[in-house]
Amino acid sequence: MSSNTVSSDGGDHAEGTTHGRPTALADEAALDDFLAGTDAALVEFYTEGCGICASMEPVLGNVARTVEVDVALLNPRDDPPLVERFDVRSVPLFVLFVDGEPVARRAEGFIPGDDLAAWIREHVE
Repeated sequence: MSSNTVSSDGGDHAEGTTHGRPTALADEAALDDFLAGTDAALVEFYTEGCGICASMEPVLGNVARTVEVDVALLNPRDDPPLVERFDVRSVPLFVLFVDGEPVARRAEGFIPGDDLAAWIREHVE
């Protein structure tokens, strides 16, 4: 989805969202690293080939520019522990984290930017 990827191999660590674009995370370790560097973060769990997931990326970019949270994308692929950890049953799944802990989640398909931003503010502010 996005070309800005954070890996767990000790490579460059992206500080939050760059240029209003969500940060693509490679795996669970990268997610944990990303969350450790944020006060509040929105993570979209997606899969390749999911049209709704792909259509959310520009919405997430707009949200990243208007709301004080870092935004990331993570494809849980065939990672059963990650799927289980966040109870990923459908995509896109949006999980909102505050201080590294999940505080809210939504899995209802496409969510308009204003609705998503209001939902984030409700839980963060």
